Amino acid sequence: MTIELKQLSQLQALFKVLSSGAHINRLQETELWLDLEKHYVSYESLFSALGFALVLDGRGFAYFKTEQASAYTGKLTRRLALLLMLLFEYQADQGLHLFQFQQWRIDGPLLEKLCQHYHAMLEAEEMANPQALKETLERAARVGFALFDDGSFWLLPAVHRYLDLFEELAQADKPELDQLVPVSAETNDDAAEEIQEEIV
Repeated sequence: MTIELKQLSQLQALFKVLSSGAHINRLQETELWLDLEKHYVSYESLFSALGFALVLDGRGFAYFKTEQASAYTGKLTRRLALLLMLLFEYQADQGLHLFQFQQWRIDGPLLEKLCQHYHAMLEAEEMANPQALKETLERAARVGFALFDDGSFWLLPAVHRYLDLFEELAQADKPELDQLVPVSAETNDDAAEEIQEEIV
């Protein structure tokens, strides 16, 4: 296959974002997304030749699938997995539909409620205060899982990667997803480790 590099006008910008471990989100990086979608076959072939596995998800996000995570991304993935798992559990208890997560406003009061409701599990990861949760979301925003706007965080389409895995674990009858209680901190750690292995 012959790749016309001149047609790949966003090659440098796309590679810079994706190789950093970040996601391209359709609604936030419109110009990059349109070029990636238009020339997907060429980009996929080129990145593959360079040793990168490009994933373009129809729900509106793209990323490089990697086999190993750095110490930084591994810790972030683990913490974000725990935070999102608890957030989805809490919001489901409030009667909210999980697949509408992009509409959720994640603000200070909500983070405070999560800390109070799941204190023991968050404490095990040294995240048992709103500031720690905010810092996790700030790091998640840097790699395309969240957006900070109007004083609140909003989840982006890339979070579907976590939601897909949560559903897989739930279908496998994982108790930590069916009933998150403080005494299940160890089993919750196991779930976070499984998710970390899949996300990176």
